[in-house]
This record gives sequence, structure tokens and C-alpha cells, in this order.
Amino acid sequence: MRKLQAITIAALLFSVISLNAQNSNWSHFRGNNLDGICRDGQNVPTKWNDSTNVLWKVPVSGKGWSSPVVWGEQVWLTTASTDGKQMYGLCLNKKTGKEIFNLKLFESASTYQKHDFNTYATPTPCIEQGFVYIHFGTSGTACVKTKDGSVAWKRTDLNCEHVQGPASSPIIYKNMVILHIEGTDVQYIVALEKATGKTIWKTDRPKELYDKLKPIGKKAYITPVVINVKGRDLLISNGSGVCIAYDIITGKEVWRFVQGEDSTISMPFTENGMVYFYTGFVTPPDDNQYSEIIAIDPGGKGDITSTPYVKWRFKEPVLQLLTPLIKDGLIYTINTKNQFFCLDAATGSQIYTRRMTAKYNSSPVCAGGNIYFTSVSGETMVIKEGKKLDIVSRNKIDGEVYATPAITGNTIIIRTADNLYCIGQK
Repeated sequence: MRKLQAITIAALLFSVISLNAQNSNWSHFRGNNLDGICRDGQNVPTKWNDSTNVLWKVPVSGKGWSSPVVWGEQVWLTTASTDGKQMYGLCLNKKTGKEIFNLKLFESASTYQKHDFNTYATPTPCIEQGFVYIHFGTSGTACVKTKDGSVAWKRTDLNCEHVQGPASSPIIYKNMVILHIEGTDVQYIVALEKATGKTIWKTDRPKELYDKLKPIGKKAYITPVVINVKGRDLLISNGSGVCIAYDIITGKEVWRFVQGEDSTISMPFTENGMVYFYTGFVTPPDDNQYSEIIAIDPGGKGDITSTPYVKWRFKEPVLQLLTPLIKDGLIYTINTKNQFFCLDAATGSQIYTRRMTAKYNSSPVCAGGNIYFTSVSGETMVIKEGKKLDIVSRNKIDGEVYATPAITGNTIIIRTADNLYCIGQK
């Protein structure tokens, strides 16, 4: 009996340790669950500046807006030369900021144009035990072994005309890495085998919808999410003209919501079995373009655009860059007109709103009951979760911020235009 009790206790301790190890990682853009929430960070700082609670600060050469990802004691991010001809994967020690790897992964004699606000290294890597998957859009995708920095495989044949640069980040699902390749010429989603980089499935966006759009309107920059519906995992992906739920195992379409004529950037988000996303542009007769947040019950099939599966709509400005954060039935977002909204996720009604003076393109993250919004100017506004706007602090560091912070354990890692900061209690 004592032996059985000892084995049981050991198993429970192992489970707790394994869970804590998993939670202390930040494996994707917007975290392990693609939702911006760190579930084990109870003592993440709420106050800092360039000289307070900065554990380390290191310069990052080149230019990139990719967000940091973390596994164990490694922090990974990407950068590129300003002309876009060299692409790099960087690995730093989480405790010290010391460089572990600086890998030139792709090099080209020529490059393509991009938007002034974008970079050639905007997609965020995704990471798991032993491997990091690094994506630069049409310039290439690589799988790198985190133990020694060697390249397991590369793909350079997944191409499109970005026109304004890449932004969609890869995600890991079981034995697959899933990429969005959406430009003015081609728009498709592809699932690669993690171990080899070989294509498992490839699905084009619906030709009958995209043929109606102008070439510039066909592009998209979104990162997808995965939701389980009645025992089946669906990949939720909103392109410029349509949001589609795909069977993630096969790439086959399950349902679609049709709306939009140009550009989607903000990724979908989910909670309590519901799906929420920003549509592409809509141009009404008065030419006053808008987008909408749409709330969907994902249990439908076929075209669900005008069906009861659409639960509510909330009109917003176009070109939404940041992805809202949803937590305990509340949606927190700041739109492109600098308007802060807290919405009821069940109804879409406004709980509170406030005009902000700063511009926010980095997506919010959450830990320990606090939500962190980082502005382009490098100021992080920390607010309490809840139905009343309670601003805890405003914290300024030097440099522009477009990347989304990573939270692991009780530290927050923020990338500016020139540096990477690790912030924690000293």
C-alpha cells in the first residue's frame, strides 16, 4: 500500500512539474493556446521603465516585428537585413539575454517590395521541445533543431506576391506545421509534416469569391486558431473575402462566412465554444469603409453568412492590426481609431469605452488578473480584468513596439525596434 501511495504521489508530482514546464513556455504568437494568456504568471511586474525591473536588455540587429517565443531557457525571434536579402533566426538565453545562436537561414540576391510599416521578418516563429519553425513568408520556411542550431529542413517553394510584406505566423498542430500563403496572385493554406517539411495537404481559397476581388484586395496576414467542435478540430482562418472553418486533418472546408473585399490582419479568437473575428473591408454606397467583429457559433455547415449561427456583429474601422483579448466572457480591444472597447462576448454590447491617445498595433496579453496593452511608442498600459476600466500603471521603455510581448513564468519579454527587454521583479 505504501509503495502504491509513493508511486501515486510521484506521478502527481511529475504531472504538476510537466504542467508547470508547459505553462512556463510561450510557444506561438500570442502564447501556447494562441489566446494571449499566461496561466501561471501570478507575479508578472506591473511597473517598470528603462532602469527599473529590467532583468536584461540586448540589442537586436536588422529589422523585424516578429514576436519572441520561449521554450525552456531559450528565447527565439527573427530579424532581417533592412533590404530584405538576408533572413536570420536568433536564440538568446532567457536568464541572461546572452546570444546562443545567430543563424542566417535564407539569402537572396533580390527581394520584393513591402509596406513602410511592415518588415521582412514579421511572422512569429513557433516552437516545441527540440525544434523551432521559422517562417519568412515567400522567402522561406525552416525547421531548426534547438539543441545545436542545425537546420532539419527548409522550404523555399511556398511563394506568393506579398506586395506589402509577410505577417502570417505558423502554428503547430500535432504532426503538422500550418502556414498561410496569401498574396495578390495566390491564396492558399498548407500543412507541412513537422519531421520532414513535406506537404500533407494544400487548400486554395475559393476561386469563385476571390476572382471578384481586386488583386490588392486578395492578400491577408492572419494567423489561424483551432477550436474543437463536436469532437472535431477545426482550423478557423479569415481571409480578406471570407472566414472559413477547415477540417484541420484534411484541409477540407466545413463552413464559410462571406464578407469583405480587402485585407485581414487580426487573427480570430475563441472562448466557450464561440468564434470571433474581424472581417475584411466593406465599402457601402457612401464609400465610408468599415470592418466588423463577427461572433459565430462554429457548429454549422456550408455557407452560414445569413444564418442563426451568426450571433452578433460590431462595426469597427478597417485595417485592424492587433488581435483582441477575450477572458471570462469579456473582449478587450483597441481599434485603429485608438478607441478602447470592453465588449460582452455573449451579446457584443459595450461594457465600457474610452478614447486613447496612443496607437496600439501590438496585441494585448494577460497574466495574473492584469491585461497588458503596449503602444507603438513603447508604453505598456496595464489594466485590471473586469467590467470597469481600472488602469494599474503606464510603463515606458525606449523604442517603437509592433511585436506582441511574451509572458513566461513571472517575466515579460518585449521587443522594440532595436532591443529585446526581459522585465521581471529584481
